[in-house]
Order: sequence, then C-alpha cells, then structure tokens
Amino acid sequence: METQNVQQTPKEKFIQFIKFTLFSISAGLIQFGSDALFFQVFHFSEWLSYLLALILSVVWNFTLNRRFTFKSAENVPKAMAMVLAYYAVFTPVSTWWTNELTGPSVGWNNYLVLIITMVTNFITEFLFQRF
Repeated sequence: METQNVQQTPKEKFIQFIKFTLFSISAGLIQFGSDALFFQVFHFSEWLSYLLALILSVVWNFTLNRRFTFKSAENVPKAMAMVLAYYAVFTPVSTWWTNELTGPSVGWNNYLVLIITMVTNFITEFLFQRF
C-alpha cells in the first residue's frame, strides 16, 4: 500500500505503526478464529484451514489499513497489485511450511505454527507496505 507523498514526523510514523498493529491484531483474531472454525468444526486439513483463514484476514486488513492507517484513496488497483504481489510469495511459502511443520514428519501443533506464521506475516507485511 502506498502512503501519501507527505513527509511524516516521527510521531506520525509511530501513530501509523500503532494503527497498523491494532488492525493487524483484529485481522489476526479473524484469522485465528476462522482457522479454528475450519480446522475444529469442519475438519479441514491444517494447510487448507490456514489458507482460507489467511484470505479472510487479508481482505479485512487491506480494507482497514488502506482507509485508516495509510489513508489512501488513490490508485486502488496499484495498491491491490502490490498486496497481491506480496501474498503471491508469502501465501505459497507459508502454506507449504504450515503443511510441512504440522505434518507427520515434524508434528508441530497447528496453532503454534499459525502464531509463528502470523507474527512473520505482521513483520514482513508492515515492512513491505511501509517501504
């Protein structure tokens, strides 16, 4: 996502980071809750539960951050293309490691892998959107 072409003060950058963090937490709750629903209630596999939950959280996070954090109403197709580019790399890689780490050869807990993945997503997506 692009930010406005206005130089930000350190205070404004900090506020932007706080907003991004809060919206990411809300997206994380959506992702965690929907992952649990798909995995526990519908008995989807770990990787499919993760993938569907990720899609829901991305739509939520993109919409809120674009409007309230980065305050950008211009060039939505470009912003969407940038998010698509980020997730074109992150999604297959994180879906793969979710499948591998929760599979029989490693056997990590689904929710441990989900939390690690969500933290990785938070850090890398903020850096991607900010710079």
